[in-house]
Amino acid sequence: MKLSHFNFNLPKELLAEYPAENRDESRLMVVNRKTKTIEHKMFKDVIDYFEEGDVMVLNNTKVFPARLYGNKEKTGARIEVFLLRELNAEQRLWDVLVDPARKIRIGNKLYFGDDDSLVAEVIDNTTSRGRTLRFLYDGSYEEFRNKLTELGETPIPKYINREVTPEDAERYQTIYAKEEGAVAAPTAGLHFSKHLLKRLEIKGIDFAEVTLHVGLGTFNPVEVEDLSKHKMDSEELKITQEACDIVNEAKAKKKKICAVGTTSMRAIESSVSSAKTLNPYDGWTNKFIFPPHDFSIADCMITNFHTPKSTLLMMISAFTGHDLMKKAYEEAIKEGYKFYSYGDAMLIL
Repeated sequence: MKLSHFNFNLPKELLAEYPAENRDESRLMVVNRKTKTIEHKMFKDVIDYFEEGDVMVLNNTKVFPARLYGNKEKTGARIEVFLLRELNAEQRLWDVLVDPARKIRIGNKLYFGDDDSLVAEVIDNTTSRGRTLRFLYDGSYEEFRNKLTELGETPIPKYINREVTPEDAERYQTIYAKEEGAVAAPTAGLHFSKHLLKRLEIKGIDFAEVTLHVGLGTFNPVEVEDLSKHKMDSEELKITQEACDIVNEAKAKKKKICAVGTTSMRAIESSVSSAKTLNPYDGWTNKFIFPPHDFSIADCMITNFHTPKSTLLMMISAFTGHDLMKKAYEEAIKEGYKFYSYGDAMLIL
């Protein structure tokens, strides 16, 4: 398959600017791979498709407030700094993106906060917009991290053309988020309310938690026509023995294994044994799933509606079958489903 197979015309008004009023009241399209049928439901109806002993795989990563605004020394120019990942805790080194990048050179200092209580020095260029910063702060590591949290804002996606609201800090986070480290939310999980999780639990559905710290690379559009040439950014991944036991026992009993989101799917597909069971993992993954791909663990998935030419769309094509995915997306556009992070959801059986 080529990149051009993943292009489609997405009307601007279908990009969700705000989340649904209640998490579990977004719309849900149910796509059945066997019967090739499509149903229209509400997200809370997802419970009707699962039985006791089925497993949902959740990504429990937590988004941190990664977007900071600082001022350049001397000129006072306002610079956006997007924290990507911590490189060295002791030296307070971070991998970041800066905007506008052309103004930021090695040796420059940036000042943050009304009182300039946090300073960063640019010590390296990594990519056209990428820099390595060393933060200078008088205080313990914990105080420094608290300062970053205080000064940072929720990194809602760039396409959302509005100011960040206090509500975003809560809504751009799954209710089961635990392990801090993502710069973007695993958005399929945003549809689960506490009430819905409770109802699923009462019905006997089990949950296996994995941790994949979502990086910005997930959203980079693919730019090469030959998909096998696309390079994914590496993201940190942890799968515990406990999660493996939950998944493998259910698999042995022929129960449903549902990956909640593309990040959960990428996580479990990154650590498969030769016997097609899930293995523990602690490291990094740059797995890129595109058609054709033989999925080893999950036999159903929940996901949002993705943008053209994204790696996420390619995974959905590999899982659903390209023609059925195209049919589902055409119907989604016709029916006015909302796309992307705050958009509606799809259950693929």
